[in-house]
Amino acid sequence: MTNELDLNIDELKAELRNADPSERRQIEAELDLALAEREVVMAEREGRISAEPPF
Repeated sequence: MTNELDLNIDELKAELRNADPSERRQIEAELDLALAEREVVMAEREGRISAEPPF
């Protein structure tokens, strides 16, 4: 999963470098979401957070 996220993040960063202003906000939003998703995956793997419901 992380490899796919890393690839997606790299692609979004490349798109952002070449984006025109009208596309920039959309790409930035997608990049923010991908970075946040990767952080959640890494936190779950490291045991910093649990995916189990609290009840």
